[in-house]
Amino acid sequence: EVQLVESGGGLVQPGGSLRLSCAASRFTFSWYAMSWFRQAPGKGLEWVSGIIADGTRTYYADSVKGRFTISRDNAKNTMYLQLNSLKTEDTAIYYCAKLSAEYDGDLSVHLSSYDYWGQGTQVPGSS
Repeated sequence: EVQLVESGGGLVQPGGSLRLSCAASRFTFSWYAMSWFRQAPGKGLEWVSGIIADGTRTYYADSVKGRFTISRDNAKNTMYLQLNSLKTEDTAIYYCAKLSAEYDGDLSVHLSSYDYWGQGTQVPGSS
């Protein structure tokens, strides 16, 4: 069974930074695009950022562009999300997700295109 385990959430000062990690196992990580989603209190899941399988192209939601950076290390089977200049509205549970092999494209912003999800890590945002 595919496993995705997020880590790195925690307390942060206004304008501060965090680095989230997503450790992947039990599948060939380097074959699949990956994304980060988030769910703020009382809201639905929102796509945040995605990275294609070989890491050469990245995509961001307008709300985080210029502040967040996605990356991956295929040798370590790990994806990252660097969160800078955090705002209150960034408060959410952040999830990593694996793009389904059935999806015909490099990346998707739609949660239905993803077949495995991590358990999430809490980002409190700025206080």
